[in-house]
Amino acid sequence: MESNTIVIVSLHSPKEKFWGRLLSLNPAGVTLQGIDLNTFDDWLGQIAAAEPHLLRPSTVFYPMHRVERISMDEPSGDIPSVEGRFSLRIGITLLEYLTIDR
Repeated sequence: MESNTIVIVSLHSPKEKFWGRLLSLNPAGVTLQGIDLNTFDDWLGQIAAAEPHLLRPSTVFYPMHRVERISMDEPSGDIPSVEGRFSLRIGITLLEYLTIDR
């Protein structure tokens, strides 16, 4: 996987999923810019409503011993990817959103 790919990282201890832009992947771990997947719908609603106190994507590093799986965020048949849902609702891609000056 290359930098700027939109991915979902499944972690353990504690179990969680993080969604966002892959910044780097190496034997030490993975660095991403994004959000916990459990907060996606709330975050999308905040952006769509232009709320002033918006949850911001964070840049995080997870050591490889916590990483269970890294999957590309891709559609499955008629089911859109998470990034596809973001683009449909907000009108721009996640990469475009992450590069906007705020």
